[in-house]
This record gives sequence, structure tokens and C-alpha cells, in this order.
Amino acid sequence: MTFWQLLTAAMPLFSVFILLVLCRLPARQAMPLSLLLSAILAYWVWQMPALQLSAAVLEGLVIAATILWIIFGALVLLKVLTLSSAMAVIKAGFSQLSADKRVQLVIIGWLFVGFLEGAAGFGTPAAIAAPLLVALGFSPLAAVVLALVADSAAVSFGAVGTPVLVGLAQGVPGITAAELQQTALTAVSIDIFVASWLPVLLVLMYSRFFSEQANWRYGLAAVPFALLSGLAFTLPAYGVTWWLGPEFPSVLGALLGLAITCSAAHFNILTPMPVIKQGTDNVVNLSSEKSDSQTAPVVVLKSIPLWQAWLPYVGVAVLLVLTRVSELPIKAWLQGLNWQWQGILGTELTVSVAPLYLPGSVFMLVALTAAIFFRLSAADIGKAVTQSGAMLLPSCIALAAAVPMVRIFLHSDVNAQGLPAMPMALATLAADYLTDYWIALAPLVGALGSFIAGSATFSNLMFGSFQQAMAQQAELPQTLVLALQMLGANAGNMICVVNVVAAASVVNLNGREGEIIRYTLWPMLFYCSGAALVAFWFFS
Repeated sequence: MTFWQLLTAAMPLFSVFILLVLCRLPARQAMPLSLLLSAILAYWVWQMPALQLSAAVLEGLVIAATILWIIFGALVLLKVLTLSSAMAVIKAGFSQLSADKRVQLVIIGWLFVGFLEGAAGFGTPAAIAAPLLVALGFSPLAAVVLALVADSAAVSFGAVGTPVLVGLAQGVPGITAAELQQTALTAVSIDIFVASWLPVLLVLMYSRFFSEQANWRYGLAAVPFALLSGLAFTLPAYGVTWWLGPEFPSVLGALLGLAITCSAAHFNILTPMPVIKQGTDNVVNLSSEKSDSQTAPVVVLKSIPLWQAWLPYVGVAVLLVLTRVSELPIKAWLQGLNWQWQGILGTELTVSVAPLYLPGSVFMLVALTAAIFFRLSAADIGKAVTQSGAMLLPSCIALAAAVPMVRIFLHSDVNAQGLPAMPMALATLAADYLTDYWIALAPLVGALGSFIAGSATFSNLMFGSFQQAMAQQAELPQTLVLALQMLGANAGNMICVVNVVAAASVVNLNGREGEIIRYTLWPMLFYCSGAALVAFWFFS
């Protein structure tokens, strides 16, 4: 591969990192520039046909529209809950369970996010959890960063097992059901040693970077409780994987973890001692950056029982599970209304959208039902919709550029040079020189796939066969290398531009995407390196 070809293949990675992270440009500026640079080099150096480039851009715009619909639905639901005072009641309920934000972070940021990931995936967890954390008093930056870091381990079996049942099953030629099961068990076994520490990392990051104390010691006091919550998820997830397979480890593991952790919080088992500010009885754990709840306090207009306030979120969770279980007829019915654009501009590219199946449609249905249930006026409903639309606008430019750039990157296998697709070219180049170190590199390849494509499922689809070939070349167990691919794809979700833009949008944090990635980059590397070390010590 020539220097210019290498530069072209790496341009989507370099440009995003340099413009967003180093130059600190907002995504609405950085992503159009990245798209322009990537498209020019893809045409002149990679020699992609103009029609293939244009078709990839159009496909990306359609996919971006589906992501925006998810964000819009999450925003409308949030506004309805705020206007109805349900969000204020939820906040009060958490304060009664525990006023300690370290405990709240573990319950919402780790376990509730894990449940949502297992039920729906595709960016849904951060879109719901980030504004909920803001309502509990976390700063918007803390809410987004911590929700993205938390939305990782559960991704292995997100959207009812899609990364395994679709990603690996279709991405690895000739893989058997027994091999899929063993790969899933290997991945969750490694997670017991690595992902169990992610809640610890969450409370440490919060304590050092976002709390008023701004020191590690404040977080260390919560380590026993955080580690309990980590094991309360990973151990049941292992049992569910062994007993039922890859569909429900994240859903059931998170539910059992919620039951264990909430009980521990209620009975003060391993919970950290509150820090009392001298001269007051208020717990001190508030970020110096003002949260939405500080700048615009919610006025409780009427009394709502706690169980009623939680009904919309329960409804979202139940509907997401019911609509994603293949054994039920609901999934097939919703997917029956399917718009397709086949052969875009005469190419082989095809895009399809099932609008009723999108999580955004579930959000909108629940939001409308909640508005009626809480007896909001038509004016309030209109206000929720218009405010949500206004918050969504800054994300439109970023996503309308980011997703087409990703599609160019992925569909670059059609070219006059006879080159593979750019991500495969980069991975192959690494394999030529680094076979002996593949246990360390396999998770990073998975993370690369999620970083670019915004989906662990697509990362597994894209790199599954490559990882299978590398396992044979490096004389490593195939199930181990594929498990590391899965875990790396999980980690890549923390820094994926699409996920970052989506999560930032729902808390009105547009323009600070690079700052978010600077925080989430290190947890991503921790997850990848931890998985590699455990694999090397115990499984190779």
C-alpha cells in the first residue's frame, strides 16, 4: 500500500481525531470537513467511482435520518416527563433511595443503561440515561461521558443478542451454533474480570473530574459498592449465557443487578459514607458545571405517585423487549412496513427503513401516551415537540456528514485499484507485521469497527472473517479471538462519533463532542487492554 493509499484509508480516523479532539472543533464543523477530505481522497487516490461515492452518501443520509428520529423521540419523551413533573418525582424517589450521586450513578448509569442496551441497543441507552442523570443533578458533560462509558459491556448481547446472532453469525464463514455459544461464554467470562470494574471506573471518573471534591479519594469510598454492582451484572450474565444463550444476558443480567444493587442501597450494604459539608446537612457531590436542573429547576405542578412517574420508562423497556423478540409476532408485523431503496444510483447499495420498528417510534408512542395519561394540554404537547426539534437541529449537520463519511469508508471496496475496503486494508496492514501480538490487537480492531460504523453488530460483521483468519495465522483459539473482537466492539461504542453526537444532543451539549471523546478515550483503552491481558493470562 502506497503512502497516499494509507493516508486515504486512515483519513476518516485521523481527521475525526485531529479536528474533534486536538483542534476542538464542534462536530457540526469537524464532520463536514472530514467528509469532504475523505470523499476527495477516496475519489482521487482510492479511485472509487463517482456513482459509488454518491450512493454511499445517499445511503448515509437515510441512516442519519433514522438516528435523528431516535434522538427526537428520546427528547420528546424527556420533555413530556419534565412538563408533567414526572421527572421531578423520579428525582425525589432516587433521593429517598440514596442521595449519594455515586450510588445513583451506579444504578442509572451502569445497570439501567445495561438493561436498555440489552433491550434495544443502537444508541438508545445513552439517549435515555444522559438526561435522566442531568435531572438527578449531574452536569450535562458528566452525564454524557459517564453514560457512554457505561454503555459498553452490555453491548455484547445488546438488542436481544444481535451482535452475536447477526454480527458474528453472518460475519464469520462456517461458524457453528456451538462455536457461537462458546465465543459468547468466553467473552462474558473475560468480562467478569474486566467489565466488573467499569462501575468502579465510573465512580472514580465522576469523583475526580465532575464532583465538587475533584479527588480520587472521594471515589475510592464507593469502590466496594461499585464492584458489587459490576459483579451483580456480569455473574448473572454469565449464567444466562450458559443456560439460555446470547439473547438475554444483558437484559436479565441488568435486571438481577438492579434488584441486588437497589436492595444494597436501601439497606446501606457497602454504600459509601456521605460527605457532609461543614455547617450543613447536605451531601456534597455536585459538579462545578451547572446542570440543566440547576439552571431551570422543575416546578412540581401536581403530586404524582412514584410508580406512575416511572411508568413511561417501564413502558419503553417493555415495548422494546416485546418488539425485538423474534418468537413473538410483533417484530415481524412492525418490520412488515418497510421502505427500501434498492440499487441506489445503479450501484449494488441498498438501504431499507422499517419506521415502526425504530426505537424512536417507541419513544414517540410512549411520549404521546404519557402526555394523555398525565393530562398535559395540547399546548404543552406542542411545546415538547417544538423544543425537542430546536434541540435536534445542531445535530443534523454533524450526523448528516458523519454517517455518509462512514458509508464511504465501508463501501470503498468498489474501486479501480482493486483494493479492499479501507477498514479491511488497515486491518490487513496491521496483520502483516503484528501477528505475534494479535491478542493485544484483536480488541482494538473491534473498537475500530464500532468507532467508524457506530455499531458493534456491524463491527462484528465487518471484521469477523478477518479475525477468524488472524486466529488461524497466529495459532490462537478462534473463539478467544472472536470474543476479543466482541469486547473491542463494546469498547468502541464509548468513542463512536455517532453515539457521542446523539448523546450530546439530548442534553443540549452540541459543540463539545471532542471534549467528550477526550474523556471516553481512556476508558476505551482500559477495556481493550484489560480484555487482552485477561485473555493472555487465563485463556490463551
